[in-house]
Amino acid sequence: MARKKDPISQTRGLLYDLAKFLGDLNTVRNGTIGKRIARRAAGKAAGGLLGKLFK
Repeated sequence: MARKKDPISQTRGLLYDLAKFLGDLNTVRNGTIGKRIARRAAGKAAGGLLGKLFK
């Protein structure tokens, strides 16, 4: 049986998702969506490498 998440953790997750969505919306309005996609990809790659390095 899966453990129930803490309400604070659920709220925090919701706020992070909302912030990410608002950031996407802002970049679309400014016309810089390509930069945001590239930065997200670079951040995910760097995080993956650091995760493997300090495993």
